Parts: sequence; structure tokens; C-alpha cells
Amino acid sequence: MKKNILVVSILFLIFSCNKSEIYQNITPPFVLEPCKNGFAGEYPCNNYDLVAHIDLETLGGTGASGNDCWGWTDQSTGKEYALVGVSTGTSFIDISNLETPKIIGFLPTHTFSSSWRDIKTYGNYAFIVSEASGHGMQVFDLMKLGSTSSDLSPITFTEDAHYDGFGKAHNIIINESKGYAYAVGTNTFSGGPHFVDISNPLNPTAAGGYGNDAYSHDAQVITYNGPDSDYTGKEILIGSNQNVVVIVDVTDKTNPTQIATINYPNIGYTHQGWFTEDLNYFILGDELDERNFGGNTRNIVFNFTDLDNPSLHMDYYGPTTAIDHNGYTKGNDYYLANYSAGIRIIDITNISNETMTEIGYFDTYPSNDNASFNGVWNVYPYFSSGNIIISDINSGFYIVRKSE
Repeated sequence: MKKNILVVSILFLIFSCNKSEIYQNITPPFVLEPCKNGFAGEYPCNNYDLVAHIDLETLGGTGASGNDCWGWTDQSTGKEYALVGVSTGTSFIDISNLETPKIIGFLPTHTFSSSWRDIKTYGNYAFIVSEASGHGMQVFDLMKLGSTSSDLSPITFTEDAHYDGFGKAHNIIINESKGYAYAVGTNTFSGGPHFVDISNPLNPTAAGGYGNDAYSHDAQVITYNGPDSDYTGKEILIGSNQNVVVIVDVTDKTNPTQIATINYPNIGYTHQGWFTEDLNYFILGDELDERNFGGNTRNIVFNFTDLDNPSLHMDYYGPTTAIDHNGYTKGNDYYLANYSAGIRIIDITNISNETMTEIGYFDTYPSNDNASFNGVWNVYPYFSSGNIIISDINSGFYIVRKSE
């Protein structure tokens, strides 16, 4: 009897050990600083924890400043990577191990340093533009990241292809379903969108452009499947063009056609916008209205259910006076890069009823929430893991995630 009890006790201990290991495997992902009592370490927060931070000098060398970021997932391994722009070039960070995110390598700027750099992806390639004179568009094969040992110090990469159909560009937009890139704010087409066929990423070719509505600061381009059946299957560009929002059919690259334009009260600088996922609404950020007219952060929402007749739907006002920069929708949430107020997460479930509600934030610039060009430049919320990456002008790269 005693022998049986001993065997059972040993089995219980083994099971308990294995059970402990199982539980360890299903614990929440690593968190560097949980959001408690309104702070994650030094950073003001609500419902979002700090996972990791890499400073600017580590990202891009002495004197570097931060700008854009984007994300890429290696479909062959499931690994997630952050693509982080700085004034001197682009850093590529393996974030698959949250406890020790690793800079795999760095792609220097094609010509000169610049405060402005923008990155998007198509398949397994990154496309990078900058306001630096003569920069053009760099093409980088992201599959290099998985074949570079993470045990090595960051290596200096070289671009895999280059497009020189324009010199500088402020931004780049990619419609992944069609294999076209749209560079805006270039020295071509009066600063309007410059079309590039990237279906063969290592051989990008000019495909025309659209200059009828002057300078375009940013845009979103989609293959349309929204409520306006007149444009189903068409390639539609929504341009944020300094003092107006433009809707353009760019399906025929030789004959892009304006569908409609719309403006709004108290225009400061029509900066950037993004569709809701059902394509009923378009949420716009104006970069200068807070400074020019006062008041709290404002996002302007348009009703785009009829693309020929867009209308102003509502204004959303945030809780601070900070300037809004880039914003993106994912499901029923809107993720706003809000400069000195960090990132703000806003519930848009009831946007049709003119209701938007802030449900979380993480402030990487704790000094203040003034209407200044400090703090968060961009946010990327599209990783399937739920990790959110942030690029901060003053302090570098962050990973945050929703509190458990």
C-alpha cells in the first residue's frame, strides 16, 4: 500500500511539473512595464502596456530623429518584423521575441539624411521614399531578414532595386491587390500621385500619374467593394491634398478621373485619412487646425457611401490639445498617432450615430500634450499577435499591447 502511495505521489509531482510548464506556455506575452494606476513606468497610459523600447541612437546612430514605421510578417515562419524609419535610413527589427527585440540590420538612406521617410510593403518587399533630394524609391527584399543570424550585430544592408522616376517624395501608398505604388509629394505631376507598377518588385516601372488636383500630401488607394456599386472593382484613390480631400478613379492609369472633392470648415492642412472597414466613412486628420484655430485634437469624418456625393458626417474631438498625425482603422477601433499625446485608441462602433469614444492610450512623450511636432509619428496596429508598434520622433521605437 505504501509503495502504491509513493508511486502516486511521484506521478502527481511529475504531472504538477508538466502542468506548470504548460501554464508557463500559455501565460500572456512578455510585458516590460504594465499599465498600472495610469502609468507604465514613466509613460502615461490607459489599457495599454509597454512591451519594449529601442532608443534613436541604437536605431539610426548619433543625431538621428524618428519618423515612419510599418510592419511585415514572414508568412513562411510567422515572425513579425518592425520597419522603422529614422532620418539616416531604415532599421529592421525582429520582434518575434518580445523580451529581446533584435535589430537585424539597417538600410542607409539612398542619398542624404532627412526628417521625412515613408515605408510600405508589397509581398516580401519594402518600398521606401524620402524627402531627401534625389532619393527616389528604394526596394528591399525582406526575406533577407530571416536569413540573417539574429546572433550577429546589426548588419548594413544594401537596396535590392531602385526607382529613379522621381527624386524626393513625401509618402508612398501601395494597393497590394493590384501591385501598384503611388508616390505623393514628388517633384513630378505637380506633386500629385506618381504611379509605379511594382508587380515585379525588383523591376519597378513608371505607369503615369495624376496632377490635376495639385500637391497630394498622403492618400489611401483601395480596390473598391463598398456601398457605392457604381465603383465596385475599381481602383479608388482618396487624396489628402493640403486644403481638400479628393476622390479619384485610378483604374485606368492612362486616364485617371476625378470623382469628387470635398472640403470642411477650419482647414489647417489636410494631412491623412483612412476608410472604416465597411468603406462607409473616411476619417481625416488635419495637421494644423489645432495650432491655427485652437481647441482639442480634431478628426473629421466624411460619409462616403456615395462617392460622387461625399458629405461631412461629424467631428471627433479628443481629450487633449495635441496635433493629430496618422490614423488607421482595424475592426471597430481607430488608432491615432497623436504626436505629443502618444497613440490614442478610439472605438468607432457607433460612428454611424456620430459617436466615437476613446478607450485607451499610450503616451510616449510624457512632457506635455501641447500642439507641437513632438512625439508619435506613426502607429502600426495590424500584426495578428496584437502587438502594436510606434515610432516616436524624439525617443525611437516602442511596442505596446492591450492590457490583459
